[in-house]
Amino acid sequence: MSDPQSTDPQPTDPQSPDSQESAQQPAGQPAAAAPAANSEYTDKDLQHLSDLEHVRERPGMYIGDTTGRGLHHLVYEVVDNSIDEAMAGFAKTVSVTVHTDGSVTVEDDGRGIPVTRHDQLSEELDREVSTLEGVMTVLKFGGKFEKGAYQTSGGLHGVGVTVVNFLSQWAEVEVSRDGSTWTQEYERGVPTGPIQKGRATKKSGTKTTFKPDNQIFSTTKYNFDTLAKRLQELAFLNSGVHIRFHDERNGEGGDFLYERGIIEFVEHLNRASDVLHSDVIVFTGSREGVEYEIAMQYSTEFTENVQSYVNNIHTIEGGTHVSGFRTALTRTLNNYGKKENLFKNTTPTGDDFREGLTTVISVRVPHPQFEGQTKTKLGNGEVDGIIAGGVGEQLTKYLEENPRVAKTIVRKGLLAAEAREAARKAKDLLRKRKDALGGGGLPGKLRDCISKKMEECEIYLVEGDSAGGSAEGGRMREYQAILPLRGKIINAYKSREDKVLANEEVQSMIQAIGTGIGADQDISKRRYNKVVIMTDADVDGSHIRTLLLCFFYRQMYHLVAGGHVFVAQPPLYRVQQGRNRYYVQTDEEMRTRLLERGLSDSVLESEDGRRAEGDTMRSLATTLASIEDAIVALERRGTSLKNHAVRLDPVTGKLPTFLLTAGNDEHWFGSQEDVDAFLSANNLVLDVEENEDDEEAEANSEGQGDGDGDAEPKEVTEIVNLAHLEEIHEVRTINSGLKDLQPVGFGLDDLIPVDRTGTTAPRFELLRGDEVRRPLDDLRALLPEIRSAGEKGLQLTRFKGLGEMNAEELRETTLDPENRTLIKVNLTDAGAADEMFRLLMGDKVEPRREFIEKHALDVRNLDV
Repeated sequence: MSDPQSTDPQPTDPQSPDSQESAQQPAGQPAAAAPAANSEYTDKDLQHLSDLEHVRERPGMYIGDTTGRGLHHLVYEVVDNSIDEAMAGFAKTVSVTVHTDGSVTVEDDGRGIPVTRHDQLSEELDREVSTLEGVMTVLKFGGKFEKGAYQTSGGLHGVGVTVVNFLSQWAEVEVSRDGSTWTQEYERGVPTGPIQKGRATKKSGTKTTFKPDNQIFSTTKYNFDTLAKRLQELAFLNSGVHIRFHDERNGEGGDFLYERGIIEFVEHLNRASDVLHSDVIVFTGSREGVEYEIAMQYSTEFTENVQSYVNNIHTIEGGTHVSGFRTALTRTLNNYGKKENLFKNTTPTGDDFREGLTTVISVRVPHPQFEGQTKTKLGNGEVDGIIAGGVGEQLTKYLEENPRVAKTIVRKGLLAAEAREAARKAKDLLRKRKDALGGGGLPGKLRDCISKKMEECEIYLVEGDSAGGSAEGGRMREYQAILPLRGKIINAYKSREDKVLANEEVQSMIQAIGTGIGADQDISKRRYNKVVIMTDADVDGSHIRTLLLCFFYRQMYHLVAGGHVFVAQPPLYRVQQGRNRYYVQTDEEMRTRLLERGLSDSVLESEDGRRAEGDTMRSLATTLASIEDAIVALERRGTSLKNHAVRLDPVTGKLPTFLLTAGNDEHWFGSQEDVDAFLSANNLVLDVEENEDDEEAEANSEGQGDGDGDAEPKEVTEIVNLAHLEEIHEVRTINSGLKDLQPVGFGLDDLIPVDRTGTTAPRFELLRGDEVRRPLDDLRALLPEIRSAGEKGLQLTRFKGLGEMNAEELRETTLDPENRTLIKVNLTDAGAADEMFRLLMGDKVEPRREFIEKHALDVRNLDV
């Protein structure tokens, strides 16, 4: 299940221009009509955007959205290029590093992007353009349109790394090939200079570093688990490829290397399950250029877990490769069961044969047809027949050679068929009970709403009768229904369908919601458009919420997939200003609101006459906010901004980003070219260089004195010293901010405190209105003062959870659509959801304990 998304409109700050404008609209009057379109449609109404402008103006067309999903997609695009090198047989290692400032480095040991002049681009643009610059700055330019450089690949549109560059605050690419390193830097997609040749090297590969632009993305903070999961997937799918992952923010990471590939993937998915056969069944083959590798294993679970991939791209909606496999599985198992006379009174269906099946399907298609750039479903019709034919033939052979496993699998399907029949009878009893009760067969404890318009009706599933009483007192009776649930419902993941249906609380929910369950579910018959889970924030409440989500996933899948299941999320803050009141969900949002409110009438004056107000003040504050965390990260390294400022390059106006350590000495440089010159002049070699000559010299020196008597000692004519080079990525973010400070009249010196001995006049003053004047030593103190000013006149109340709220507070914060936040439960990846439920709700304790130990410190707002 994907990241939660708020679906109700967010409350508006009464101080914001939008809320003031809406408040002026007379009650009951229609809103003013939008201005009419220009009646004269001329050539001036049309404009042509460059590639860069179009990507930054419409990023959703290229990466899906600008939320966390799109943010992580940037990393995937760059990593996919490195994996394509591995698929082509030219790379063995891929390294991914998340730096403290939020920038990301992806490095591989492939062939390296070509750096020579590209004739076609140079002629079209009428200037010298390297192939590297073309890859980074020109859309629809790449090596995957023909079969020359890559036979199969995940990136097919020639837009991946280009879009990453365009949506980054800054980016840098270092290519190692042809005996040298080559670098080029970019700011918001524009090269800052030509490609530069650097030091000599025997390595090859591409190293790309980028910082997502906070002008584009709503969040620029990467999720460790999201990245780790994807990188581990890629290691599973590409046996023998070593993927290194390191997150400098928390020191965590992992080395992923799987020699047995997707066999280990299936074993990993089944780590929390009891398997029915020890061996993972594998099918491999190729036809018409399509290569496939499929691994499967049955467990005692009651659900199917399919993970499907095309050219390493996770096809979460499946496609023809999945349908081909399912067709072959059902047909082959049915044929075997009939041949062995295993079917007596019941013949299993395809769903029955897939119960408890864990499958990984990986295919490589030369010209795949995907649904859009985000690639969620394969549409190539020929793949269906290729997979169905190949899997059917190999599975038939396997069943014949392994009769014990074959009979175990078929019996598993028979048990599923019998359980399906028992569940059908239980559903019939539910229907008969509903008819006998009359009045719709609604449970007696349901406090139903008055309205009969399904589209506006909501039902709250509330933990316990006491909480149900509070919700009953606070609800909008016209369209909100309350169903109290007593205790914890049955674990729908560990129990068969007939046992789940026998649970009294489950029966109450089924009767109240009205859609039916399982394969017979019809969401058009739902009595409520929104089903809202409302539990306390303590351990019991979290457990009940998980059990309910598990039930909906197992028995009311279409209700979840249709976007009708929500979780009530009480706000973190209530903000009171006179008679106006609004709610804030997170600490980050609170900081943003206070900053926005504090800016409304703030003016900055400096002792030398500079002044910032209005839009200039807002730009100044936005820029300072963009470098706030980077400065803190730099100082955590032990380098204060004041000490680092003396190293500012007066020509470029930038701080040095490279730290070279040789012995006990530290040297700072602003470019890789300067680093290389220093290394050469001082006979230094980087300790990360894989130099074969050095390895040979080391081996020879180790061999001297071994006493074999055959080798003559070699005279050492030259001593090579090692140096360590580190690129301080947060300095790049600071440099980008310094550039943005220039148009508003400020710079690096203004961020650093100075000795004011003997001076009484303040260096800076923050003015609010005609009376409030706050002295500031430097601009770093500006944001805290603005936020503090924004808090004046407000009463902030921090909530702990639903369990501490009375009926009035519950209505105000969680039931009232004007103020509440509902988190929609999205089912974007059924396989990932099933894996999580299997881990948390299954029988095995050890995997669950490992998960809890790993994520214990990530818990927030837990009331125990």
